[in-house]
Amino acid sequence: MYVCVCQAVTDRQIREAAQSGARTLKDLRRELGVTRDCGRCATCAHECLREAHATQGKTSSAMRRAA
Repeated sequence: MYVCVCQAVTDRQIREAAQSGARTLKDLRRELGVTRDCGRCATCAHECLREAHATQGKTSSAMRRAA
């Protein structure tokens, strides 16, 4: 799904950026251009980033338990 129409950024790109180390909206802006123009995407982009980190945390925890 498109999160930032102005820069054509998708939720998938945000998840990939999170996996590569993006932690904040500032990181997403630098890497993907999110919020650079109108800023309407900020809330959704932040939520996508937060969900991506939550998912990573669950995966990491499950892998540690399995080891």
